[in-house]
Amino acid sequence: MEFPTRLIEGRLVKRYKRFLADVRLADDSVITVHCPNTGSMKRCQQEAARVWISDSHNDKRKYRHTWELVEVDEEYLACINTGYPNKLVGEAVKNQSIYELKDYKEQKAEVKYGENSRIDWLLTDENKPNCYIEVKNVTLLEEDGIGYFPDAVTDRGRKHLYELAKMVEVGYRGVLLFCVSHTGINQVSPASHIDEKYAVALKEVAEKGVEVIAYKVEISTSAMTIKEKIPVIF
Repeated sequence: MEFPTRLIEGRLVKRYKRFLADVRLADDSVITVHCPNTGSMKRCQQEAARVWISDSHNDKRKYRHTWELVEVDEEYLACINTGYPNKLVGEAVKNQSIYELKDYKEQKAEVKYGENSRIDWLLTDENKPNCYIEVKNVTLLEEDGIGYFPDAVTDRGRKHLYELAKMVEVGYRGVLLFCVSHTGINQVSPASHIDEKYAVALKEVAEKGVEVIAYKVEISTSAMTIKEKIPVIF
């Protein structure tokens, strides 16, 4: 997946009101940009970090620029735009790049299921059980290449786990796919120190047959693509 326009480099001044961030550009001017991430963004909003933003070239937008990437610890790249992981997974499924999800005839996005929910991707084939895929974006690196999810308490995320487990109970496949959008993360673990209930639920549904896998994204300032499978450690 290529970014729609050439990204502009700047330095983060601050993020605020969840949806906004101030960025200092090379000419020392400061602009306000849209932040497409409502989460905590823990460790992904360090003061004066290098960031990359896109320009919509749409003057009708209140904030025409969008924050896309951030440099973490002056070493790694992370994608903070939560609109991309689903697209990356969809592209990888289409290209047969995810071994566990190969050889399905059809894939559909945002299909209604469960209790007033939508599954990120539904794969179907007349010769296989339906495959329900929930995608989660992982950007929290805390130590030794370990990425943690979630980065904040998520009752909604726990609800999604149990909905996947119900799909397994009736004979379908349920897959939780961690899309690791951080170049410093080499394995994923549930963040029991942040949301113990989620960590317990993840282990519970995995024991019931929900498949839990993680794939790492290769990130540059021009494009991103799902590259390789990495371990999930409970």
